[in-house]
Formats: sequence, C-alpha cells, structure tokens
Amino acid sequence: MNIIAVGISHKTAPVEVRERLAVPDSRLGEALHRLCSYPGIKEGVLLSTCNRVEVYAVVEDVEVGYARVQEFLADTHLSLSSEQLTPYLYWHMDDRAIGHLFRVAASLDSMIVGEPQILGQLKDAFEAALTHKASGVILNKLVKKAISVAKRVRTETKIAETAVSVSYAAVELARKIFSNLGEKTVLLVGAGEMAKLAAKHLINSGVRRVMVTTRNPQGALELAKRFNGLSIPFDEFRREMAEADIVLCSTGASQYLIRAEDVQQAVRRRLNRPIFLIDISVPRNIEPAVKDIDNAFLFDIDDLEMRVEQNREERRREASRAERIIEEEVRVILHWLKSLDVTPTIVALRKRAEEIKQAELEKVMGRFGHLSPQERGAIEGLATGIVNKLLHGSLVTLKAEADSAGSAMFVEAAKRFYSLDQAPTPEHQDSTDTPESEREHSGKDR
Repeated sequence: MNIIAVGISHKTAPVEVRERLAVPDSRLGEALHRLCSYPGIKEGVLLSTCNRVEVYAVVEDVEVGYARVQEFLADTHLSLSSEQLTPYLYWHMDDRAIGHLFRVAASLDSMIVGEPQILGQLKDAFEAALTHKASGVILNKLVKKAISVAKRVRTETKIAETAVSVSYAAVELARKIFSNLGEKTVLLVGAGEMAKLAAKHLINSGVRRVMVTTRNPQGALELAKRFNGLSIPFDEFRREMAEADIVLCSTGASQYLIRAEDVQQAVRRRLNRPIFLIDISVPRNIEPAVKDIDNAFLFDIDDLEMRVEQNREERRREASRAERIIEEEVRVILHWLKSLDVTPTIVALRKRAEEIKQAELEKVMGRFGHLSPQERGAIEGLATGIVNKLLHGSLVTLKAEADSAGSAMFVEAAKRFYSLDQAPTPEHQDSTDTPESEREHSGKDR
C-alpha cells in the first residue's frame, strides 16, 4: 500500500479555480463515498478550505491512484475537465505526502505561516472521514500524528507568537505600551477595514469600551452598535480623545485630522497618562509631530508594516526549526508504516510455531497418560523454551530490518523458510511417519 496526496492550494491555483473545487460541508459525506468508490483507493481524507483542496489516500498503485484522485477532483465541478485541472495540481507519495500533511497541519504551508485555523479545519476533515468510514488504520494513524506534530511545533517553536498582519501588529504594540489591555478605551476615527479589524482584535484582547466617530452619523451609529460601543459626533471627537487610551484613525481625508496640539491637550487632560495612536490612513491623518509629545505614542502604516516584516522574518526562522521537527516525525511514521509489512509475518510465524508445538505436545501427553500437573508443566515449558529460542533470531532480524530497503526480501524469505503461505501439511501434523533423523531435523527447523 502507498500513501498519496493530490491537491491544489493558493500556491498553485488562483481563487477562481480553488472555489470551483471547494466542497461544502453539506456535500462532504457524498464526496468521501464517491472518492472511496474508485478502484484501488482503500482510504481517503478530503481537506477543503478557502486556500486548498487536497485528497490524502491509501492506494494499491501510485500512478493509478493519482489518476483516480484527479478524476475525482475534476468530477467535483463538471465544467472542469481533468486536463484543465492538471496545471494546477501537485502530487506527493509516501514520505513526501506524509511530510506535506505535517507541514499543512503545522501551518507551514499556509498563506500566513503560523495561522491557527488550518489545524481546526484538518480536525474537521478527519472527523468527517471517520463519520463516513472513509479512513482506516493507516490514515487514522497518519492524521492523528499530523495533529500531534502541529501541537508539538507550536509548543517547541515561536511560529505563532508574533503578529504578521497590520491589525494584529497594532494590538501587539498596544500590549507593549499598556502591558494589560483590560479596562482600556479605544476611539475609532473613520471606518477603514484595517482599523475595524484592529478594533475587533483589541476587543478580543480585553479592551473594555469602544467609541466610534465618522463623518456619516448613521454609519457611526451602525459601527458603534456592531462593537457594542458609543457613537461620537465627528466635530466633537478631538475633545473626547482624552477619554481614549487608544486612538485608531482610518479615513479617506486628504489632510491631518488630528494635530499635535489636539494630542497635547488630550495628554494634559489625561494627567500625562499614556495615549497610543495608530494612523492606518493613506495619506496620513495624524500629524507626525505627535511623536515628539511626551506620553503620546504614534505609529503609522509604515511603522506597522515594518513590525509585520520583522515578525515575518522571525516566523521564517521558527519555520526552519519546525521543518526539523517534521523531518524527525516523518521518520517515525515511516518506521511504523514499514513495520506493518513485517508484523503480519511475525504474527503468522508465531502462530505456525504455536500450532506445531501444540500438536507435538498433544501426542507426547497422549503417550504418558499419568503425568502430574507439575510434569505436564515442565514438558510444556521445555517445548515453549525450545520454540522461543529457535524463533528468536528470525524475529529479531525481521524487526530490525523492518525499516531497511530490503525489508520485503526478509519478509519473503521468512514466508518461504517457514511455509507461511501454505496450510499445514499432513507431515507437519503427524511426524510418526517420518524417520527419526528427519523428525529431529524438522523440529529444529521449525
């Protein structure tokens, strides 16, 4: 059996292709049943998000499996042929497929490295595969390992600790100034999307009170309602700045709306308590001279972008550490997969030896009908000891070679040496017809 991964992502396909292949939750069960109905596909997991659509499958033949999964993806959207889909697809098998899944789970393959959403999406995809009985022993183990690898990456690296968006960077800087955002008040000047997103993050981080002002009074009311805050008339917001610990400014104005003297007055009324101002407007709406005022901390869009780029570089360094973790974990799962080939042979060998031992014990016990329990136990112990010693070398070798390139050769040799693919023959079951010398030799071989 082989593991394959076939899919598209933001790295290989534009959004208009990704959205055509996306599978909504309501159709996930039907899609999984259809995937596993293709000949040669033994197990399947389907991961469908806004940035990727991927199939992980256990297949008998890799090339046939690739073709069947590509056909499945094309059939997801009937107007998209398999040939049209080919330029956007990537294919991975075995160790590369496993490594890809681990990187996806750890968000190393995400548009924003370190983002947390993908792990939850993978868990949902796995739950759907379990519910619809699409996954089995191999993919169950693989996805569970991917989830644990992602958690290990987040625990042992700082890949998710720094902000890599402007809105998150604003929150990160606010924490540096105030350390604790609880009970703080934010004033939102304007209705720019980045400022609204930053305000949302600040609220999630503990900001207690939101004031909103825009040139459009109705828009200010609606936005204030959205944040469960207070609407401020636009011509009064400068006076209200003294009540705000954080000022977020994002408007389309072509001149400064907040000047140095406005902030100087606000700081004075705040009794020199710090005030944090974020100007996300282009052109800028807060006079740069504000940076010279004591206890006023001003950051514009370039400051935030610089912070974001520094954090991206930090995440790239942490991603290198995460890759080493993933390489280590891939080796672990590959060893487990190779052991699956050896384990049935070991079980069959033990079973064959036990059958022969029991058959010989029954004959011996039948000849000596008046043995005490202690004597019977001694004979059984002797037989078990002999069998274990004879099997020991073979079992140790099979286990040791499970992870080697020649593991299949050792498995085949064991099957042939011990006739594990054959049912026990009469001579195995009744050695009374075998010459004594041959019986002794046969016993040692087995």
